[in-house]
Amino acid sequence: MKISEYLLKEVKPIWDKYLEHPFVKGIGNGSLPKEKFKGYLIQDYLYLKEYSKVFCMGVIKAKTMDEMRFFYKSIKGTMEDETAVHIEYLKKFGIKEKEIEIMDMHLVTTSYISYMQALALTGDLEDIVATTLPCTWSYNYIGRYLKDKYADCLEDNYYKAWIDTYASEGYSEFTDAWIDYIDNICADITDEKKEKIEDIFIKSSLYELQFWDMAYKNL
Repeated sequence: MKISEYLLKEVKPIWDKYLEHPFVKGIGNGSLPKEKFKGYLIQDYLYLKEYSKVFCMGVIKAKTMDEMRFFYKSIKGTMEDETAVHIEYLKKFGIKEKEIEIMDMHLVTTSYISYMQALALTGDLEDIVATTLPCTWSYNYIGRYLKDKYADCLEDNYYKAWIDTYASEGYSEFTDAWIDYIDNICADITDEKKEKIEDIFIKSSLYELQFWDMAYKNL
């Protein structure tokens, strides 16, 4: 069994909670209060800014030019492509990008980012991929699910652009590339290392769930 298949099996109960989460369901059916979405977008923008720095450590620790390019593409994709949908929505709320930069991160956002960046600083490439992949992969998992489940009523959904972004062919290809990468670099790892990768992957997945909770309850 590939490491990606094993990890998905281990976190599927957590990821399926994402699909039933009231915040995610509210995006899918369009019922989510816009103020909650605004708060989420601000925190997620701040998160993505710091998340990009984790990939920067991947560039530093990469062993080949190909690996460096791979991590660089992820930095560019996160900073330019993924944040673009956030910026467009926030413009509708009258919030400029520079204004977000000076806003405070919620405790959950800070904790999640601190966990990832600590792993990036002290760990190896496998650790970096294990902590970042749940974000990328689970958003594609959610986006594709919502695109399929609510296919008949998306046109008038305020959150259609968000769903389209994470369900898109381009984002799916980006996700698949990362899945292939973790399968390749973890092909010959020891059982001890596999346990560590599993622990990191589960913890990041739980942080993702806390992020959805925060967005729905506190923002």
